[in-house]
Amino acid sequence: MTKLLLLFLSHHFEQQTIGDNMTAIINQQIPEFTTEAFVNGEFKTISSEDTKGKWSIFMFYPHDFTFVCPTELEDMADHYEELKALGVEVYAVSTDSHFVHKAWHDSSPAIGKVKYPMLGDGTGKITRGFNIMIEDEHAALRGTFLVDPDGLIKVAEIHDLGIGRSAKDMIRKVKAAQYVRENDGEVCPAAWEAGQETLKPSLDLVGKI
Repeated sequence: MTKLLLLFLSHHFEQQTIGDNMTAIINQQIPEFTTEAFVNGEFKTISSEDTKGKWSIFMFYPHDFTFVCPTELEDMADHYEELKALGVEVYAVSTDSHFVHKAWHDSSPAIGKVKYPMLGDGTGKITRGFNIMIEDEHAALRGTFLVDPDGLIKVAEIHDLGIGRSAKDMIRKVKAAQYVRENDGEVCPAAWEAGQETLKPSLDLVGKI
């Protein structure tokens, strides 16, 4: 009975810890890092300092030379100019090195379209800092994080490895986050698109939606 109870408690606290960590990551500061990246044909050193004062998307994926991953990075590449116009920089991150990123970029038609930085995270420090490392595989979950100019995480989207993401929907979330930041006291309702009405929470609004 004691062993069963300990097993139950262990599982309970493990699940609670995961839930608490994912809840706590919203509005938390991104981890400090310095790493090497492959950026549009060049190797560059990129750090968390480079993200200050601008909007950023951190797009984690499991590994280079895989299957769902290139479709996601290509999808983001197809929307990169729109994101840049919104003042957003994109950072793709995996536990592969910047050298492997270059090899993948040179050999894959999909990845060849990528112009945004591809960060190497061989030690896993950045991936662990965002709490999405699969330790047994030394690989990241499909995690996408929208970070504001103050370095605070405003959106955290975590997918199982078999489920691909949509850059188009992330752009919608970027616009919503930027609107809320620039319009104090207003919030964006479900499926909000730029130009649509927002809400101003107040006592008069309670029970009328």
